[in-house]
Amino acid sequence: MEMSGIRPLRLADTIQAELADILHREARDPRLHFLTITHVEVSHDLRRAMVHVSVLGSSHEQDETFEALKRARGFLRTQLAHRLRLRRVPELTFVTDRSLDHALRVWQLLEEVQASRVDADEEVESADDE
Repeated sequence: MEMSGIRPLRLADTIQAELADILHREARDPRLHFLTITHVEVSHDLRRAMVHVSVLGSSHEQDETFEALKRARGFLRTQLAHRLRLRRVPELTFVTDRSLDHALRVWQLLEEVQASRVDADEEVESADDE
């Protein structure tokens, strides 16, 4: 990996950990429902950070959470500035991470396939017994 790619990756990991801590310990907005920061991508020029967030809850709760994150963006950047001591803290953009939804759907499909196999095996066994 080239050296120019290491700093954004390292900064992304640090931002992810610090934002999770800030949201857990310091954010007081009741609209921030159960959320997980799943991934952060920092641009090569270190000016922008795309924060991937997964929210557990209804679509209304998810919308509320993203609205609260949008409004808290300045507060979160200020807190990051204090913690990271950067000359310029990246602009934060919050996006929905649907990977957990996709994983759950795959899990459900696998369970359905397994259940249908068990049903088919039971039908074969009962047919053999007759």
